[in-house]
Amino acid sequence: MPFGFSPHNPDDKGGKPGDNPFDFSQLGNMLSQLGAMLSSAGTSSGPVNYDLAKQIAFQQLSSTATTIGFAADQSSAVTDAVHLAEMWLDPVTSLPAGTRTTQAWTARDWIERTIPTWQRLCDPVAQRMSGAWVEAMPAEAKQAAGPLLSMLGQMGGMAFGSQLGNALAQLGSEVLTSTDVGLPLGPEGTAALLPANIEKFTEGLERPASEVMVFLAAREAAHQRLFTHVPWLRQRLLDTVEEFAKGIKVDTSALEQLAGQIDPSNPASIEEAMGSGLLEPQTTPEQKAALNRLETLLALVEGWVDVVVDAAVADRLPGAPALRETLRRRRASGGPAEQTFATLVGLELRPRKLRAASALWKLIGDQHGVEVRDSVWEHAELVPTAEDLDDPLEFAERLTNTRNALEDPIAELERTMRESGEKPAEGGKPESEPEDGGKPDAG
Repeated sequence: MPFGFSPHNPDDKGGKPGDNPFDFSQLGNMLSQLGAMLSSAGTSSGPVNYDLAKQIAFQQLSSTATTIGFAADQSSAVTDAVHLAEMWLDPVTSLPAGTRTTQAWTARDWIERTIPTWQRLCDPVAQRMSGAWVEAMPAEAKQAAGPLLSMLGQMGGMAFGSQLGNALAQLGSEVLTSTDVGLPLGPEGTAALLPANIEKFTEGLERPASEVMVFLAAREAAHQRLFTHVPWLRQRLLDTVEEFAKGIKVDTSALEQLAGQIDPSNPASIEEAMGSGLLEPQTTPEQKAALNRLETLLALVEGWVDVVVDAAVADRLPGAPALRETLRRRRASGGPAEQTFATLVGLELRPRKLRAASALWKLIGDQHGVEVRDSVWEHAELVPTAEDLDDPLEFAERLTNTRNALEDPIAELERTMRESGEKPAEGGKPESEPEDGGKPDAG
């Protein structure tokens, strides 16, 4: 029904003048919302209006049960589950516990605690998108626009903020833990579970709620161990997103093509042109490379967590294999996390090679032991690449040589020379290289 009109037909001669009044209450609500958006735009700086994003997200969540506080026993159940999971994880990984604080979150708590990280993820993309269009404008157009550019920046921040708010509301009502997206969104060292969302997730699994809680707590605790004790990992994940944003380029020729599709006398043509996809930035080779690195790193993180948690709970939780497969499919099929992140920054957080990564970590653990498997995270140079996921056997075979080269490069050089047929002299120098730097004796 059009805004402000009742179902009655105004052309009905039998109707009375008062049967179809203009709905001034709806007009007032609309103007109030518009005023709130404009006022919040004035207090927020940057490419995304995060005040507006939180406001929209909280409004959407207010009508759902996910914002309702949970009982005290649920909060203690989260604490107990994480504590039990940490004890089970200790024997199966050399990484110590990384959890300093255990918390039970509502959907609102999740939004509040993760906004700082979302800001870091979204700002580079939004900044690049808005800046790219300004850079693409002719100099005459920039000069003529003048103060309008600042207003357009505010409107762009509101548009990004509105999009982010809707996405966070959807995601906040479905995530199970603070690391459910695969990224360290929450505060460092904080293991957080969302009991209300877990309860909803458990309804279709036919497993006891306590079992599901402990299984998810083990995954959360394993993520925290990795993000806490691998200092470069958190930074590398976030930097890769920023690298993707820097590769955004806008095709200025699309503007000309778009202008040719618009008929000023036909408003529908404007809507069709805007929805044609011509204004969307094209994926560059730099972005494809960044996306490949991000997907590989996410697969390695999720694969390591998958293997470690399976070793910790497989013999203790009867439903662990079914839960493991459910979460694997949830991540691999592109759940709410992937859809939300694709909407926000143009990236798909789908660990496409999750099963391959799990197989690789399992193989390394079987051949070299738990300590060597976990020590791969010590150096970024040791971490497997996308090609290694395709050939895990070859990676496992060269792992020992790679570690020796990093820990004792002289010994590794000598080993390489022996394999190539050169005999190292005493003191670590080849016999073919005299001490005085001269040519070797002919004899």
